[in-house]
Amino acid sequence: MEIHRYEKLWTAAALLLIVGLIATVTYGALGPGVKMVDDSGGTIDAGSLGDTEFGDPGVTQVGEDQYEVHVVARQFLFQPGTAEPIRVPANSEVTFYVTSPDVVHGFELAGTNVNTMVIPGQVTEVTVRFDEPAQYGIVCHEYCGAGHHTMAGQLVVVPEDEYEGGS
Repeated sequence: MEIHRYEKLWTAAALLLIVGLIATVTYGALGPGVKMVDDSGGTIDAGSLGDTEFGDPGVTQVGEDQYEVHVVARQFLFQPGTAEPIRVPANSEVTFYVTSPDVVHGFELAGTNVNTMVIPGQVTEVTVRFDEPAQYGIVCHEYCGAGHHTMAGQLVVVPEDEYEGGS
């Protein structure tokens, strides 16, 4: 039985597309900078955030060029982030600890690879390095209620010599 030349060509093209799709999905799941969310952040009593480090959320310097940012995502704002932007210095590594006292939210820093779910009672931990001054939007990407479309914030990375600490 002879297979026509065009049939061989289309079969090869289809196989190439399938292999390309599998490679793309594999890279997306295991590629550099991609980490699956786990329980490394720990858990917390969502009803009593005031008794924890989330009682006064904000930026804390924990080492040379290392910062921790505690953020509370609640309907329909990020604290800090919405009323006042989160400010961190350039050339720093920032670990975000995010939790929620009410419903499931999303926490995405637009323009970075930070994109995670925020679940009540669970502390989400995400680390990112900011090398250059810039501004990033903070977006909730999980529907959290009637005001979801207004839930946004801002992260400002300022030059090192302009950073004065705090959020």
